[in-house]
Amino acid sequence: MPYEKLAISTETPVLSWANHELSSDETKMAKNVASLPFVFKHVALMPDVHLGKGALVGSVIATKDAIMPAAVGVDIGCGMMAIKTPFTTEQLEGKLKKIRLDIEAAIPVGFEENKEVEKAVSNWQGWQDFKDLHSGVQRLESKAIKQLGSLGGGKRLPLTVVIQ
Repeated sequence: MPYEKLAISTETPVLSWANHELSSDETKMAKNVASLPFVFKHVALMPDVHLGKGALVGSVIATKDAIMPAAVGVDIGCGMMAIKTPFTTEQLEGKLKKIRLDIEAAIPVGFEENKEVEKAVSNWQGWQDFKDLHSGVQRLESKAIKQLGSLGGGKRLPLTVVIQ
């Protein structure tokens, strides 16, 4: 699938596979992200890219010496976590695909949810706080209880590996 290199004045290029012409707000947001000093190589815009908060939803932003969980998590509510590991590039060479598949097998993602609610989840004291929330949110308790311990619905696992 061909891409377009956006004609914006940033040191880091923005490559777009968008299936629509970007609005001025979308272009401005792409330029802002591409101007960050830790963006690595380029910013990629996927076909369904659209405005987000701080970064375009549907953008792929590789970084060097930095992690930006909010570039994804703020817009789609993903669970994001950074964990420093002792592994080197050499130790992980050729193993990243298996690691990702193992993580995806262990953590429900996409439109999956836990089929059975674990006792520890149903006993969590935080569920009592749902009674204090807006009635529209209270109706989501049965869905939330099945998604606790998963990454929820709608997107695939946003796995970022940072190697020292």
